[in-house]
Amino acid sequence: MLVTKKAPDFTATAVLADGSIVEDFNLYKNLGEKGAVLFFYPLDFTFVCPSEIIAFSHRAKEFRERGINVIGCSIDSQFSHFAWRETPVEKGGIGRVDMPLVADLNKQIARDYDVLLNESVALRGSFLIDADGTVRHAVINDLPLGRNIDEMIRMVDTMLFTNEYGEVCPAGWNKGDEGMKADTAGVADYLAKHEKDL
Repeated sequence: MLVTKKAPDFTATAVLADGSIVEDFNLYKNLGEKGAVLFFYPLDFTFVCPSEIIAFSHRAKEFRERGINVIGCSIDSQFSHFAWRETPVEKGGIGRVDMPLVADLNKQIARDYDVLLNESVALRGSFLIDADGTVRHAVINDLPLGRNIDEMIRMVDTMLFTNEYGEVCPAGWNKGDEGMKADTAGVADYLAKHEKDL
């Protein structure tokens, strides 16, 4: 369980958003101003994965506007990542997605994040990492269960809110909503005003 702990750092080969391949992509050097979302997916050229990666790519600008970088990772090689990016969506590819894709051929990164399934492929793990490297949120889905990228954006907003204001975010909190003071009086006040909305 990595939440509240430092995210395992790594340096690996990756295909960047501009299509270039680098051999020294380092997680901590690629955190955004306020952190990153690191997500794992099973394999290139599969079926649920492209829907998630394209959804992350379509929202990459929204993450960056919040100071958060998005980073994808699978056990495929950089050459497979590059080929998948160069294949149009209508032909089974993902197109030129707006994020780096990390190659984890030896599966060590997946092991370190405890998402490696049967020493084979990574489960659909998503990790929200704060600017100081602390894992603040994690969710791991079984292979057939696709992620909700909008929920990850909501979790980014909750992290940024709590970091800025020192308040906590109640159930169903969305950006722009009122937070709660983390004490008995604050909780009682919030519940008195919002119990029917919960």
